[in-house]
Amino acid sequence: MPVQEVLVYPDPRLKQVCDPAITGSDTTTNLVRDLVDTMYDSGHSVGIAAPQIGICLRVAVVDVSHNKLGKKHNHGLMVLINPTIIESSGSKTMREGCMSVPDYTGNVERAREIVVQFTNSDGNDQVVRCKGFEAVAIQHELDHLDGFLFIDRVSNPGTDIFKRKH
Repeated sequence: MPVQEVLVYPDPRLKQVCDPAITGSDTTTNLVRDLVDTMYDSGHSVGIAAPQIGICLRVAVVDVSHNKLGKKHNHGLMVLINPTIIESSGSKTMREGCMSVPDYTGNVERAREIVVQFTNSDGNDQVVRCKGFEAVAIQHELDHLDGFLFIDRVSNPGTDIFKRKH
């Protein structure tokens, strides 16, 4: 499937709460392919969610295995259909960036470890424990499904948002 254009804030579609996806439907299957292709094509992204390409469905993909921060602890490519975080613990502040907010990064506090429940691309229900950078990336992508951007999670916009050096 083709690489899709990534919406950029303040596009209002990025602030919508997404509808559940129908597992196994052609729409969901094609969406997953588009998300994976778009994420890998960027060369630097570790995740992308459906609303970032203008589709308001609860689907995201994450793969931190190619990033130095995710090399140790990762589950490879994760296709998250209708995901829910069912457990979280600890706290970690990391600098986050986003393809939909290309000119800025920000310090965001997230859970250090999570348990996420979702349906994978084969239609199987899964429950996976994630930690570190992978857990942070999943929380970031799941925020997109509820209309949140990392800039909404920054505790002090005056000191914790940074202009990206291009």
